Amino acid sequence: MRISFVRCVAITVASLALLSPVAGYAVERTVTLGVENASCALCAPIVRSVLQRVPGVASVDVVENYSMSPPVSATVVFDDDITNVDALISATTNAGYPSRLALNTGG
Repeated sequence: MRISFVRCVAITVASLALLSPVAGYAVERTVTLGVENASCALCAPIVRSVLQRVPGVASVDVVENYSMSPPVSATVVFDDDITNVDALISATTNAGYPSRLALNTGG
């Protein structure tokens, strides 16, 4: 009887550890992409929309500065268990706005 109780407690503790929000949580990362071919008033909103549709993206901040090259930068916060920088770059590139990693602030 005592062994069954100890085993039950051990299983309960292990289950709670696995289900706790701390166990295996994802790291939130922030990167800035330099976006090419974004030279019109509609380009920045399109880039923002495309990046927001990538699963795992938490937020997107797009800044237009046409005196710089590339003229648009997108700062993206994302869950690195769900997506990655390559997926973000592919999303913008497939929409006609090739991008590259400009800044990786980690997470």
